[in-house]
Amino acid sequence: MKHGVPQGSILGPLLFLIYINDLLQSVSNLANTVLFSDDTSIILSNSNQDEFKTNINSVMNEITNWFQSNLLTLNCNKTHFLQFLTKNKKEVPIQLMSSNSLVTNLNSTKFVGLTIDSTLSWKDHVVELTTKLNKACFAIRTVKTFMSFNVLRTVYFSYFHTLLSYGIIFWGNSRLSTNVFKIQKRIIRIITNKGKCDSCRLYSKLFKY
Repeated sequence: MKHGVPQGSILGPLLFLIYINDLLQSVSNLANTVLFSDDTSIILSNSNQDEFKTNINSVMNEITNWFQSNLLTLNCNKTHFLQFLTKNKKEVPIQLMSSNSLVTNLNSTKFVGLTIDSTLSWKDHVVELTTKLNKACFAIRTVKTFMSFNVLRTVYFSYFHTLLSYGIIFWGNSRLSTNVFKIQKRIIRIITNKGKCDSCRLYSKLFKY
C-alpha cells in the first residue's frame, strides 16, 4: 500500500478493499467480475469470435480507464489472459493491451493455489502437486525411524494430506489424478511398514479425516 499506509499493516488490506470496491461497477455487464482478496478475475464468454474480441477489448478499456481515474497502473507482468478451450473450439487470436503494454497470454495460470490450464485437464497442477508430494514422502521416510506411528500420522495430515486434499473437488476426476493417489498409497505403506505389493486398503481408514 502507498499513500502513508505501510505494507503489512492491519489497516492495509481493509483500506485496499475499500479503495477497489467500485471496480465491479466500472465493468459493464459484458463480463463477470470476481474479487477474492487482492486477486481480481474478469470472465467473458461468447460463441461469436468477432463479438468476443469486441467485448474483451471494450472491457479492457473500461478497466484501464478505472485504473487511470484512481491513479493506479495495471501491472501487465502480473496480469494474465487465459482462453478456455474445448476440443471443437480453437483459440481466438487476440492480443490485449493496457496503456500500451501487452497483457501476457498464457495456456495455464495460478489461481488461489490451483494451476488452471486452458483445457481444464489439470495436467500442470497434478505435475506440480506430485513433485510436492514426493518431497513430503521423502521427508517422512527420512524421519520415520525417529518417530512413533501416531506422530508420523500427525505429520502425514499436516505435511502431506493438506496438499493432497486442497482443491481435490476440482482436479480429483482428472485422468492424471491416479499418479497422486499412487504416492498416497506409497506413503501409507512407508508409515505402516508394508511392502510395495501389500495392500494398504485396511490402513487407509486411519489416514482419513
